[in-house]
Amino acid sequence: MPYKKIYLDYAATPPVAPEVIETLITHFRATDSFANPSSIQHGFGETAQSLVENARQQIATHLNCNAKDLIFTSGATEANNFVLKNVATRFKEFGQHLITSATEHKSVLDCCRFLETQGFQVTYLKPDNSGLINLEELADSITENTLLVSIMHVNNETGVIQPIEKIAEITQQRGVLFHVDASQSVGKLEINLAKIPISFLSFSAHKFYGVKGIGGVFARNCAKLKLPPLIHGGGQENGLRSGTLPTHQILAMATALELAYQNQTNDYQHAITLKQRLLSHLQELEGITLNGSQTATLPNIVNLSFEGVSADSLIIALRDDVAIASGSACNSGAMEASYVLRAMGIEGEQLYGAVRLSFGRYTTLEDMDYAAQRLCEEVTRLRQFTKN
Repeated sequence: MPYKKIYLDYAATPPVAPEVIETLITHFRATDSFANPSSIQHGFGETAQSLVENARQQIATHLNCNAKDLIFTSGATEANNFVLKNVATRFKEFGQHLITSATEHKSVLDCCRFLETQGFQVTYLKPDNSGLINLEELADSITENTLLVSIMHVNNETGVIQPIEKIAEITQQRGVLFHVDASQSVGKLEINLAKIPISFLSFSAHKFYGVKGIGGVFARNCAKLKLPPLIHGGGQENGLRSGTLPTHQILAMATALELAYQNQTNDYQHAITLKQRLLSHLQELEGITLNGSQTATLPNIVNLSFEGVSADSLIIALRDDVAIASGSACNSGAMEASYVLRAMGIEGEQLYGAVRLSFGRYTTLEDMDYAAQRLCEEVTRLRQFTKN
């Protein structure tokens, strides 16, 4: 039996914060806030609606945006679908060309491929070996027919941070809409929507220690856009997404985001310390390559390849006591070569030996010591096994 079990897959989803669980339990038990927030004919519904709107304002305050421009969704995947499909449908008369990067989340890439079947053209920017896109190439790709640019803030496989402020300047100057998938950055990096001219921004609560099944999208000047509904029905969320709002999940998301920004500096420094601890232990091994920029990156995601060791073999060898990943958790659960790294020009042994370790608030130095020890043991054993 393993000595202990260490979870290093925070980029897929971290544990839920205890304070968030407490918020959920409180409102599950509440006798005055369980009602449908749309049932404002009575006091119970008014109470629920008031709580939802207070949570919306709380989230808006942290993102420095207008609360009326926030739409609750089931998460960033739905939000990404909402933005790309609805914006394309609503404004196709102004342009049928989209620009994105080849390292985006599948929910963006698959939307773009769907839109291609509907007559839209999509430019897929390839990043350099560090994972960063070329801003001159981006600017040169914008034409009179370009409607939208969609670039994620922080990559979920490498932690590479794209310069969304500079991209926003380019899109604003060219009169093009700009969408940011901020799933991995909300709660970890400052995002000031009052200063950065981002048109749309997607996020998921479970990426910042909240619960799964709730997220949102910021749509600047939402009421004026007159976007078509994502879901038809009762007309909730200004008619854009019908369905009974999950009061408990929304309040839990507001709690999670409040905690994330309260702990932002400490969490960031803790991640740096954990990363340094991991890499110091791995120095005893040869043949290690860190994938992606090591300057423009979040410290809580480490993507690395071990020479002579396949990612699949290493993940399976560690599965009983150290949870690590290969590629994205949203890739149908399959272990296959990372399309993100491949788009960065990484091939061969470095590609097939790449694993992702991600960690956060509840990872301890002792956890990292144990995980690093087990990594060293299994890499050494697998290399020896391959030689024999």
